[in-house]
Amino acid sequence: MKADILVSNRSVILFRVMLSGIFLIASFAHLLNIEKTLQRIEHARFKGLAHFFGEPKLMVIGSGIVMLMAGISLLLGYKIKWAALLLCAVLIPITLTIQVGQITTLGPLFKNIALLGGLLFFILNDFNNSKTNKI
Repeated sequence: MKADILVSNRSVILFRVMLSGIFLIASFAHLLNIEKTLQRIEHARFKGLAHFFGEPKLMVIGSGIVMLMAGISLLLGYKIKWAALLLCAVLIPITLTIQVGQITTLGPLFKNIALLGGLLFFILNDFNNSKTNKI
């Protein structure tokens, strides 16, 4: 059963713009503070996962570039679904490496889970085809 839910265009735009902000800020942190980000990885309980994906320094730079480009795309409403997919692809390994296993700081873990929920909203719904958004 599929039900349509009418959603205000303004609310979707605000959601998209506000969601993109954290990825833009994170991209600058990755690109401008590479050493600090590498230290966070080395102190993480699951740092081996970061090494599994490749050289951590290259992963930090690559994830910074992807977050910057996809964050701008999400902000501007260009290729929203693809931008959200790319951001998920970056956010999941970051969450597994840095946030999982940090039992004393569950807030950042659940922040990332909420971010994934926001990204899934834009992955699962198509907002490029109509003036009135239906979900």
